Amino acid sequence: MKRTLFRNQLLPWLLLAPQLAITFVFFLWPAAQAVRQSFLREDAFGINTSFVGLANFKALWSSPEYLNSLQVTVVFAVSVTVLSMGLSLLLAVAVDRMIRSTSLYTTLLVWPYAVAPAVAGILWWFIFNPTIGVMPYFLDTIGYDWNHISSKSDAMTLVVIASAWKQISYNFLFFVAGLQSIPASLREAAAIDGAGPVRRFFDITLPLLSPTTFFLLVVNIVYAMFDTFGVIDATTEGGPAQATNILVYKVYFDGFVGQNLGSSAAQSVILMLIVIALTVVQFRYVEKKVAY
Repeated sequence: MKRTLFRNQLLPWLLLAPQLAITFVFFLWPAAQAVRQSFLREDAFGINTSFVGLANFKALWSSPEYLNSLQVTVVFAVSVTVLSMGLSLLLAVAVDRMIRSTSLYTTLLVWPYAVAPAVAGILWWFIFNPTIGVMPYFLDTIGYDWNHISSKSDAMTLVVIASAWKQISYNFLFFVAGLQSIPASLREAAAIDGAGPVRRFFDITLPLLSPTTFFLLVVNIVYAMFDTFGVIDATTEGGPAQATNILVYKVYFDGFVGQNLGSSAAQSVILMLIVIALTVVQFRYVEKKVAY
């Protein structure tokens, strides 16, 4: 390993300064402001401010709307994670078994990752639009009346599909890399011993993919918690009847639409703590079962 020595001790800090400045301005400072505002009660214009302590947090845990949003977020995050990781693993295994046109197949599957969440939401909104959409037409032929505007289950299905579709490409890249790092000799030896494709996958491939799977599990939960705001806003706006009002969207709606800044700040702090707690639990307990 080659080490680089800086004669001027100030130079490394100057090189790090742009990234440190961005981290402070766009991450640390807003987080500190959210924590501060969570203990305050202020009007929409920020003129009158009073310290209320934990009153904003106590009000949340006694609010049926917030508890409903918490339940919706759990269902949404689990559904998006399972669907996106399951489909991406299936596609990665299909690519790993291909001999020709692998690069073309991979390129086509990666393209959706370049689509912004709001654009992905609008795309699937048009596909499932009850009036002009293609999918409601085909579902009607089998006797299912699709309408995500009035049906809670249809609305949740729509946002889960749109959010998972956006994340499949990201998961796919890591699963393909993980599959290609598994020595072919192990699967060939199992095949010689008489193990079928399904047995080889569950006994050899899947355990050796556990580091990649664990990493993607953490990333997908964080993605479902934070990065799906654009999808929700472009498709259902939290409706119908709060059926898709996940925590990150409720933070925006209460803060920017309802102008309840103290409650919105408290919700953002709780959301941050939930994600931190989930990440710690995954690294503390789930990682023990990962075979590196």
